Amino acid sequence: MKIAIIGTGNLGSSIAKGLIKNKTFTSLYLSDKNTSAVSEFEDEENVIITNDNREAVLNSDLVIFALQPRHVEFVLKEVATEITKKHLIMSVAAGFAISKIESVIGTDKHIIRVMPNTAISIGKSMTCLSANEIGEEKIELAKTIFNQLGTTMVIPEEQIQAATVICASGIAFWMRLVRATTQGAIQLGFEAEEAHQLALQTCYGAASLLKESGRHPEAEIDRVTTPSGCTIEGLNEMEHQGLSSSLIKGINASFEKINQIKNS
Repeated sequence: MKIAIIGTGNLGSSIAKGLIKNKTFTSLYLSDKNTSAVSEFEDEENVIITNDNREAVLNSDLVIFALQPRHVEFVLKEVATEITKKHLIMSVAAGFAISKIESVIGTDKHIIRVMPNTAISIGKSMTCLSANEIGEEKIELAKTIFNQLGTTMVIPEEQIQAATVICASGIAFWMRLVRATTQGAIQLGFEAEEAHQLALQTCYGAASLLKESGRHPEAEIDRVTTPSGCTIEGLNEMEHQGLSSSLIKGINASFEKINQIKNS
């Protein structure tokens, strides 16, 4: 498949890295006004770097708009005449609704909103997909592509905002928890590199255990806690200090902010 990514910031570049790693294309156009930002890809086979968005669209079957929301409408208008019914149009812009895309390029185009996270660069993304009516015809194709870059879930568009918080912003939330665990380990006497390795592998193990066992987190917690033990002592102190409450409040604050972006 011939793919184009318009906008190669952090997320666009992460998608490109994932596609390159998995060889999920026959050609890959990377279009950005600042081509030096994607110079790391210039020696990759079948990857073309350009600052001409029209060229990228004309030479592609699938176009991924990885732009900040405030830039999407302008760029869509710029390339609208080049978009045909053969194209599959994807957008990763937070808060930019399918209806807004349709208002520029028409309701007769295949459109899918995609919400991955930066772990897509290593094939570990949780990616949510939502399509317009005609885009539903291409949803299995979209799943096939992004399942090679992690895991996908098809959801209603009204849940895309929430998915952005849980999956995309969620990467940062989990990294902050790893960082906090690292800081705790340093306080207990480990060197920084040792502390980081301990925290990182334990986090990875916890997620892997839940995924492979299919068990609820509380079921796995019960396997670790013993009566009057150190684990339950630590867990209870964290809850007294508001760990779960703070995390939930943070998620809700992020959700409120993304809705402000959507309505602005």
